[in-house]
Amino acid sequence: MGARRLPNRQSSRQQGSLPTVEEVSAGGVIIRPAATGFDVAIIARYNRGGRLEWCLPKGHPEGVETHEQAALREVAEETGVEGAILTSLGSIEYWFTVPTHRVHKTVHHYLMEAVGGELSIENDPDHEAVDVAWVNMDDLDRTLSFPNERRIVALARQVIDETVQSS
Repeated sequence: MGARRLPNRQSSRQQGSLPTVEEVSAGGVIIRPAATGFDVAIIARYNRGGRLEWCLPKGHPEGVETHEQAALREVAEETGVEGAILTSLGSIEYWFTVPTHRVHKTVHHYLMEAVGGELSIENDPDHEAVDVAWVNMDDLDRTLSFPNERRIVALARQVIDETVQSS
């Protein structure tokens, strides 16, 4: 019997697929009463392509932080505003690619009430946020860069409306 030849196996990189990395972040919709409805603190950052994007504050849990603890810390670091969680708004998932791998990211969002602090990006340790602003909830559809974050804000608005009506 002759020697069996194994098929030539290409690495996943040679086949055109990249390894996948799972990432988790937490953040939220932090609100304060406004003349009309509520304002929401949002941040601006530059994406990898250099484009300015307005988004909800969020970031990775550190150490043994829960999603809730990470959300409160990240919102405070990126916006300067301290919050208290009112309820979970669920999570969103999305994919993106960097040169060495694909990322599957899950972001857990919470509705938060502003309880202290002042708008500032000075305490953002990663210096990701380049600007921060209070924007009226009714204007976020035109301001936020990502449809999935606009859906989270719509859910927050629904939760607020249901809470106000049932009080």
